[in-house]
Amino acid sequence: MDKKIKNKILIVGGTGFIGYHLAKKTIKLGWDVTSFSKNKPKNHRKIKRVKYKTGNLYKKNSLKKIDQNFDYIVNLGGYVDHVDKNKNLKSHFIGCKNLVSIFSKKKIKLFLQVGSGAEYGNTKSPHNENSISIPNSIYGRPKFLATKFLMNKYKKYNFPCSVVRLYQVFGENQDSNRIIPFIIRSCLLNKPFPCSDGNQYRDFIDVDQVVDIFIKILKSKKTLGEIFNLGSGKIIKVKSLIKLINFYVKKGKPEFGKIKMRKDEQIKFYPNINKLKKTINWKPKNNFKKKLLSTINFEIKLSKRLN
Repeated sequence: MDKKIKNKILIVGGTGFIGYHLAKKTIKLGWDVTSFSKNKPKNHRKIKRVKYKTGNLYKKNSLKKIDQNFDYIVNLGGYVDHVDKNKNLKSHFIGCKNLVSIFSKKKIKLFLQVGSGAEYGNTKSPHNENSISIPNSIYGRPKFLATKFLMNKYKKYNFPCSVVRLYQVFGENQDSNRIIPFIIRSCLLNKPFPCSDGNQYRDFIDVDQVVDIFIKILKSKKTLGEIFNLGSGKIIKVKSLIKLINFYVKKGKPEFGKIKMRKDEQIKFYPNINKLKKTINWKPKNNFKKKLLSTINFEIKLSKRLN
């Protein structure tokens, strides 16, 4: 009897937080998984059976390593800082164009571009996919350029692609440059630590749901040429989030108002997720506190191992 043909997936940015969880899930499903990132995976994010390749998205010679046949491409690559304009442009926009130049010549089922809610700029929340996009951040502009480029490729040449715009994702094994792990780790030190005034409202969704949604999008024919917002559908005040983490950890002292908001940061920033729910027949799980507690417990165990 012939062996069942495996789905082949390329995860660009597969050594990052979301890429790690996507690789872990797809390996569990029996897929053939290749990761392409600038750096090798950290030890705590290295997964057996994943083929790790390194290189730069904006250097075409580097991309020869992944000039192969895949069923699915998920582009999570690029810098996530809000400071270096050149690096953001090269990794998010030029990098996306370079990937498309390779995979437009292949028979892929879907190229999933992972965009950002930052593409909407100062547009009033909740954002829907038809909202006017005038990105005003160093990170949001190249993400939006990549989205426009892909949608044009779909309309003109039927390039099989979709874009999912993420908001705040959290979970185990996340880097400390994100708010939830930063607050947890700061609380665990049991010292005063600086925070913003916490008046912002944000939508947080756990990474396990995000990964499951990615796979649903990849497998659905209804998602071709579409843009989707991805969040939990619920918002929380950042100050309430910090106090909740502080309560669960039972340590640390947040000092509100010590960190100033970025100039491009909005008070209310969250998506309308109705389009995604209808298209892939998805219902968000009401599990924020449960996932937050599991993330805190992971961080507690990690801190014990390191100390």
